[in-house]
Amino acid sequence: MPKPPPPSANRGPGPSPVLQRAVVALQMGQVVEAERLAGEVLKANRTDVGAASILARALMAQNRNEEAIAPLERAARRVEDAGIETLLGAALGAAGRRNEAIDVLRRTTARRPPFLPAFQELAGQLAAAGRIDQAVAVIESAIALAPGTLELQILLAQLLPDCNQRNRAREILEKLRIVAPGHPAILPALARVLLLDGDYAAAAELYRQVLAQRPDDPLTRLSYSACLLEMGDRAGGEANLRLALRGRPQMIGRTTAALTMSSHGRFFFRPSGFAKFLGEPR
Repeated sequence: MPKPPPPSANRGPGPSPVLQRAVVALQMGQVVEAERLAGEVLKANRTDVGAASILARALMAQNRNEEAIAPLERAARRVEDAGIETLLGAALGAAGRRNEAIDVLRRTTARRPPFLPAFQELAGQLAAAGRIDQAVAVIESAIALAPGTLELQILLAQLLPDCNQRNRAREILEKLRIVAPGHPAILPALARVLLLDGDYAAAAELYRQVLAQRPDDPLTRLSYSACLLEMGDRAGGEANLRLALRGRPQMIGRTTAALTMSSHGRFFFRPSGFAKFLGEPR
């Protein structure tokens, strides 16, 4: 799912010193402090859109998505702001209220001039609901409005394999690889298409390049492991699975699936056997 939209543009006077401190705290990952400071601003001015945005982001960063909804709804009732509405859609979706999120975001994407993060968020919510064809249609409509936007092209290419349009995704990504060779999302997306197509050697080479830049990325290493296993390199595949799992107990399900589903993988009757094999403490 796309990241939450950028903060809304300032309305009227510049932000207060307290709100500026809240912005800095949020950027530094000090989400509790950002929450406190933004709350102070809202107590003094309930219509401060920037404070509502910062407060909601701080709450969402703490996985308190339901709490983030109320200040955003109040702000959205007071002002017409596409950024606030998009963040509200993100909060609703994260709180499990996906149908409401989609309704809000559809209204926002109907606004003109278009606010492109709303299209990205709507596509993400639709994709999470399994409505991939609709997600693709949303991004295609956004591209029609802003044809030169790189992020929209990448998102489209990421969605297309899930509706069996891998060739189209590959064509888009090959072109983008030339246009923006340093973009961090292009190689992983292209590698995924190659992996799904069974071109394991080519996919593995791209995953190697990504891991050279991001060696601690567990999902990329997991996909790289899958390629190696399918190529018959069991030792390399299992070694990389160990690296993907190390210190990340939440990865046990994904690594188990990667090892057991490969044509050159292994099978374990108990999860504890798998964890022991890869060296992860039970």
